[in-house]
Amino acid sequence: MNIDFNKTGGLIPVIIQDEQTLEVLMLGYMNQEAYDKTLQENIVTFFSRSKNRLWTKGETSNNFLHVKSIDLDCDNDTLLIKVKADGPTCHTGSRSCFKTKYNQNFILQLEAIVADRYQNPQEGSYINKLRTKGLNKIAQKVGEEGVETVIAALAETETDLINESSDLIFHLLVLLREKGLSLEQIAKNLEERHK
Repeated sequence: MNIDFNKTGGLIPVIIQDEQTLEVLMLGYMNQEAYDKTLQENIVTFFSRSKNRLWTKGETSNNFLHVKSIDLDCDNDTLLIKVKADGPTCHTGSRSCFKTKYNQNFILQLEAIVADRYQNPQEGSYINKLRTKGLNKIAQKVGEEGVETVIAALAETETDLINESSDLIFHLLVLLREKGLSLEQIAKNLEERHK
């Protein structure tokens, strides 16, 4: 990457984004040395302006930020780093340093939870029960929830519609996982259709 550290006095802004949910977790700064260390260790290291030294996020909390991808902006002076966080990113214990009212991309996080339940089945979990019943039962549940969503839209309250829509989306995520598909594939298909 041809990063222009000189344009901004040796420090460039770095936006940290959750790889799975795409939620912005924090903003930090890097100099060349911090960038090189980040590449070498695959864990985000910043240059702390308050400490006036390199600072690896998680060095005291163990909530490290594992690098999944690095992208440079069009002006070559800002980085976007997608990460897998070991825990809360903010020093306050929040998942993000930004006070968003809710996780705007929780559906993507839920997809990861479903995937984890498939990889690490938990006795008694609803996903495990569905999975053991097989594809036909999972597909049937999607159909049932679809019908219940339509009924709620036509004849029930807004709260009922929200609840039934949530059930439909959840069961669709399980069906997609059962078939080895992802929301990313669906999003790419929708984007291609939109063109």
